Amino acid sequence: MEELKIIINQFLIPKSKYEFETISNGFINDTYMVSSNGSPEYILQRINTEVFTNIDSLIHNLDLVLPILKHDEYKTITLVKTNSGNSFIKTNTNHVWRLMTFIKDSLTFNTTTDPKVAFEAGKIIGLFHTILNNFDASRLKDTLPDFHSVSFRYQQFKDALVSAKPANIKNSQKAIDFVNKNIKVLLTIKTNNLPLKVCHNDTKLNNILFSDNNKALCLIDLDTLMKGTFLYDFGDAVRTIANTAAEDEKDLSKINFNNELFKSFVDGLAMYKDFLTINEIEYLSLGVVLMPFLHGIRALTDYLENNKYYKVTYETQNLDRSLSLFSFAQLALDNQKEMKKYVLMKLV
Repeated sequence: MEELKIIINQFLIPKSKYEFETISNGFINDTYMVSSNGSPEYILQRINTEVFTNIDSLIHNLDLVLPILKHDEYKTITLVKTNSGNSFIKTNTNHVWRLMTFIKDSLTFNTTTDPKVAFEAGKIIGLFHTILNNFDASRLKDTLPDFHSVSFRYQQFKDALVSAKPANIKNSQKAIDFVNKNIKVLLTIKTNNLPLKVCHNDTKLNNILFSDNNKALCLIDLDTLMKGTFLYDFGDAVRTIANTAAEDEKDLSKINFNNELFKSFVDGLAMYKDFLTINEIEYLSLGVVLMPFLHGIRALTDYLENNKYYKVTYETQNLDRSLSLFSFAQLALDNQKEMKKYVLMKLV
């Protein structure tokens, strides 16, 4: 923790004897709760520069968007300035750190069975997009090029198969078969005719901050903030809200598509539906297939490459993630007709 004490002193905050607690929800960055006299005050993060290789673009996007992400119903998280007036610091070892304000008495959920949580998630995502709807998304830089490109992720997967250990290929044959069976359908999803928007691009449920009475406050973890289509944010949210099982659930019989939670999410989104075009609305149900498939193929590729990207707590965790995500993608395929009918009814 001595390094953390050195880091924290480089930010413009009151002098105090700060304590640090590791937050383990994230798969990418190293995150710490910073407390003073037992009271949480800040979130300190070391950004994974092996994943986010273009730090300057990431900072550019946040510096453009955070100042305008303001609304009476949206809590603002602020990047604390360094002693030299910057938003981030780079150490001599090329580590990149940032410090953010903490919203007290807030919490996150990995999954939910509560329709109110699902409703509030839809509402805050709709508000996020409403606030930013008039911002010119072309001003944002692509910090992670091809982040949601099916063809790009499929090529990465094929490349990984070439060099993967035979044992890894054997262990993941079920997941590999799912990719080969469904890749043609996924490649037919075209987003070229959809408007480019400022997208969060990682709207899983635990990237939404809630109050202690389950009111959604804001979106967090904005490193993936880039231009994109609303298809991405819609599908990513539904994959973690309509499925009450964990993302790496080993018992695939527990993977489910909870129609009540899906409808509650859409009902919440409908509170701020005016930012959506009819073309977007008609595509939304396909986003619920696209996003778990993309996350699944990325996790599978990482497993084949010996877990280079995502943090894992056991060797086959990425394989378990892929199988769980593919199971939900299949359920989303099976529920296309019902989803599209409800989305059109509520959002048009």
